[in-house]
Amino acid sequence: MKNFVQNKYLFAGLTLVVGISIGWLLQPAQTETKSSPETHEHATNDQGQWTCSMHPQIRQNEPGSCPICGMELIPVKSDINTSDLTIKMSPTAMKLANIETSIVGSGNAKKTIMLNGKVQINETLISKISAHFHGRIEKLHVNFTGEQIRKGQLLAEVYSPELVNAQKELQMTYKDRATNPVLYQSARKKLKNWKIGESEIDRIEKNDGEILNVKIHAHHGGIVLKRNVAQGDHVQMGDILFELANLSNVWLMLDVYESDIQWVNPGDQIQFTVASFPGKSFEGKISYLDPFIDPKSRVAKARVNVDNREGMLKPEMFASAILKSNISSEKEDIIIPKTAVMWTGKKSVVYIKTTNNESIHFQMRQVTLGPNLGESYIINEGLDEGEEIVINGTFSVDAAAQLAGKPSMMNPEGEATTKGHKHN
Repeated sequence: MKNFVQNKYLFAGLTLVVGISIGWLLQPAQTETKSSPETHEHATNDQGQWTCSMHPQIRQNEPGSCPICGMELIPVKSDINTSDLTIKMSPTAMKLANIETSIVGSGNAKKTIMLNGKVQINETLISKISAHFHGRIEKLHVNFTGEQIRKGQLLAEVYSPELVNAQKELQMTYKDRATNPVLYQSARKKLKNWKIGESEIDRIEKNDGEILNVKIHAHHGGIVLKRNVAQGDHVQMGDILFELANLSNVWLMLDVYESDIQWVNPGDQIQFTVASFPGKSFEGKISYLDPFIDPKSRVAKARVNVDNREGMLKPEMFASAILKSNISSEKEDIIIPKTAVMWTGKKSVVYIKTTNNESIHFQMRQVTLGPNLGESYIINEGLDEGEEIVINGTFSVDAAAQLAGKPSMMNPEGEATTKGHKHN
């Protein structure tokens, strides 16, 4: 009985020692777990910044509310590189913003110039009919301006006392032509100078009759521009009786502004239209460029010879012309649409499209513009052939870059347009 009690106390003592030992071994692990400060801290992102899902330009160093819309801020994703100068955009966002891109190409540059002008009379086809002697208009066969005249048509009949005397002189010298041929030839020449035909002179010298009135015929066909005499008027030698214009060929006089003169050269082909014939296009070549600029209008005149045998073009018609000028260059030029360029007067920028890990990025790039080609620009510096640029929706991309705090046309340094407030 005594041995049983002793064994019982011995077993209880061993159990107590083992329990204390196990407790001592486990205590450091439990203490370390309770005192670990990491279990009570807020989880933060790698950058330690917070932003608004609706206004990504907001950046704060601690959570809170958006100062613009009041929404709760969210952590900036760790996979975003804040030093990246590009802006990421999904295909859906590109479609909603109507953003289009194109591959940069090169080619022979042609500048399109719009010119305005008027149809004018071809001055080289104007003819004047004058009196070669003194006389009186007995009959006038042209009575109004604008009348169409054929070549050889009778215009007027003039009575002249000088003609009567010249005919008598011819008849007298004709009889003595063998002994005095010089005087005879002089008498014939006088009548020829008055535009009297050879057959008429032959009839006069044989005394088969006399000509009382000199008939004046049109040397060229055309439209009567001026009629300076009326029936019964007396005229003197050298007086202009009629002025005719042949409209089978006309001039188109175009206004070339000072800034466009360098692109206009004689020989350039143009196409033009007039309001009287919608849909009808006329063609011609520049034959002359005025060497002087009008000091008031600041334009020079370019002259185009136009075939008008159909008579469709009338003097003083207004015309709108298009000229495509080849810009000579030793190499092909980089040409992009005007819609791809954003410019402030001092600098011009485009947006380059790149793809990375199946994502689309855009980055602003400054370029140096060359000549303006009308709907496009030549790029002197800043782009290479084969690069992809935004050609439609450029302002949408630039606005997104501004909101994201990335470099843009208005903020080339990439500063955010609106900064978040810090909480105290």
